[in-house]
Amino acid sequence: MAGSSVDRSNEAGANGAPLREHAPEPPPVATNLAPESSTTGDPRPSTAGTSPHVHYALQVDTNTGRSSVGSRQRANTPTAPGPYNRGFARSDTVAASPVVRRLTGRIGTFKTLDEFDEFGGVRPGWHPGSEPGADWKKPDGGHASMPTLQAKCDITIIDFSEEQIWVKDRITNEELEAHLRQPQPKWSKCRWINVNGLSWDVIKALGGHKNLHKLALEDIMNTRNRTKAEWFPNHAFIVLTLQKIVRRCGPGVEDSDSDDDATSRKSTRSARVRRYIPSWFQGWLKSGEPSPSGHSSMEAGQVYGGVRAQPTGFSDAPEAEGLEYRTLQHYHASPNNPRTEYMVRHSPLRSREQAVACEQVSMFITNDNTIISFFELSAPDIEGPITDRLLRKDTIIRQSCDASMVGQAIIDAIIDLAIPVTALYGDVIGDLELDVLTRADLDSTKKLYILITEINKMLSFINPITTLINALRDHKTEMTQDAASQKLQDPSHGVIITPMTYTYLGDVLDHSVLITESLNQLKGSAEGMIDLIFNTVTVFQNESMKQLTIVTVIFLPLTFLTGYFGQNFEPFPETKYGIHLFWKIAAPTMVVIVILLLREAIWDYFNVLIQRRYIGNLKRHRRNRSKRKVA
Repeated sequence: MAGSSVDRSNEAGANGAPLREHAPEPPPVATNLAPESSTTGDPRPSTAGTSPHVHYALQVDTNTGRSSVGSRQRANTPTAPGPYNRGFARSDTVAASPVVRRLTGRIGTFKTLDEFDEFGGVRPGWHPGSEPGADWKKPDGGHASMPTLQAKCDITIIDFSEEQIWVKDRITNEELEAHLRQPQPKWSKCRWINVNGLSWDVIKALGGHKNLHKLALEDIMNTRNRTKAEWFPNHAFIVLTLQKIVRRCGPGVEDSDSDDDATSRKSTRSARVRRYIPSWFQGWLKSGEPSPSGHSSMEAGQVYGGVRAQPTGFSDAPEAEGLEYRTLQHYHASPNNPRTEYMVRHSPLRSREQAVACEQVSMFITNDNTIISFFELSAPDIEGPITDRLLRKDTIIRQSCDASMVGQAIIDAIIDLAIPVTALYGDVIGDLELDVLTRADLDSTKKLYILITEINKMLSFINPITTLINALRDHKTEMTQDAASQKLQDPSHGVIITPMTYTYLGDVLDHSVLITESLNQLKGSAEGMIDLIFNTVTVFQNESMKQLTIVTVIFLPLTFLTGYFGQNFEPFPETKYGIHLFWKIAAPTMVVIVILLLREAIWDYFNVLIQRRYIGNLKRHRRNRSKRKVA
């Protein structure tokens, strides 16, 4: 009857007949969109002349992902309706397949990437949308990878005032919490906590002691941060990059600090000779020789492990033994390790057995006049000079008792370590410039390109420090120096950048700008030398082509006449006159053709000759007039 829907696929299954053996499909039955009249008792007749509607029973087969063979078997097997035997059924069809057949041909598909460890710049276990920050209230910081960040740290706590100072150094990870539980001496006006090394237990203890923000704690351990200054309710957070020169100490490298010129020349000659000896033969020669390992700082002379790449993220703190620097190419490097290793191996500094080491430095200036600094490896290079100044009562940093002044001293020392790096690159570029001016070759362009990449990295570290210093200067307090000194330990006034710190940050700013200008000048010189090399090579090639052209023009008429007189035709009476006839014809022809084809070059040569002679006469007359005036 009209308005009712019939599920013929279920009827076929119930009768036991195969679903594919029904009579021809009748035309569709016109229905409306209202519920069936048999269930509601309110039959509604269909409207004549309207387009028929098709009713679908949404019985979806959940086994569509199986193989096509199983689908064909199920299609030919009588099944009864049930929760596991569902298919698409139409009310207007006599038979329908209970499953949806998959296409025989499949287009390319994509799958969302779930693992990001193969990409650089992310911590282990990181995924998009993860909770930011490292919470010191949680044992693992809110990240399962946090406990892997373990290292033996060297911690120093310094309390000082104008009259007294107390220094406690060589504090271990286990001893730190006991020292933090001890109250700060009442006579102490400023405290400096310096940490050499990155370890989660130390960071967690200090974070809980000073209530440090979890975003800042995360930035300490992620050593791929940009240089910045952030302001939180109870502290300021500063991140910047330290660069310094280290000396390569490995097999076959001299590790003597002697300044004797003969020793230096001997080491240089040895390095040049080793360049042409196969590596396997060098290893055989040195297999029985004891050799030092690692790098020693040129400033402090401390020996660490060999320079190599160090992965970044939450687990990149070096072990206490076998400490390692990251060179300029390895620091903030891309995941392309072969490229990084190639740049390190062919660096112009390698021939000098030197390298530039980089590491991240983090600082907290709290609202109770405490400063906390974190170094990866180079804390002694900064801590030593500043501690010496604190031990003397007549120094400004000791008299000020200001945590912001200690921060200024740390930034100033970091900038001072970058000055010798700039001088080293200037020396290297000077040597390359002499090589380019004496003998330009394409091998020098590779060295210059690598040098430019290293200078660009140095600029990417120094330029943001300039912005960082300006940001700190912009937060100078409106109070006078005397008033600010009285409020340094008052948390209600927040972090105070005193007028004295503002003044001395200006000196650091001058040094930073000077380094930036020097590096930009060196970069311009390197780029100019690359252009000079290619221009010189191009001029040599053009000169060679010019010489070949002149030779070709000279011998062109001779070649033509030789071919002409060499023809084997009879009668050819000109061949009977001998070689004299050939030269009588060839010499005038050659002169005319050379003058005709090289007339512009000949004209330019004589024109330049006349102009030089004229300029020389003017200079001679001017010198004679100057001599007469003096006389």
